[in-house]
Amino acid sequence: MHIYEVLRRPVVTEKSITVVEEGNRYTFEVDMRANKLQVKEAVELAFDVTVTDVNVVVMPVKTSRRGKRVTIRKPKWKKAVVALAPGNSIQLFEGV
Repeated sequence: MHIYEVLRRPVVTEKSITVVEEGNRYTFEVDMRANKLQVKEAVELAFDVTVTDVNVVVMPVKTSRRGKRVTIRKPKWKKAVVALAPGNSIQLFEGV
């Protein structure tokens, strides 16, 4: 997998913004095939920062029901929470 295919988009929610302010940790949606090493390499290359830790979580499917019928509203996706070294920051999340 190419390094530029790993990161999909930043996840900007209330919780992710508070985690940035408290612990210098940034949240991204990543490709389902990506592993921790690929995420670390992609963030370091894209934003020119030093990554100290990467946590990866597969977010479950969102479903809805109409009687017995169950439909998928949103498919599963992979989320990566990346911790940066002290003094580093990503300007994409600043001022949100």
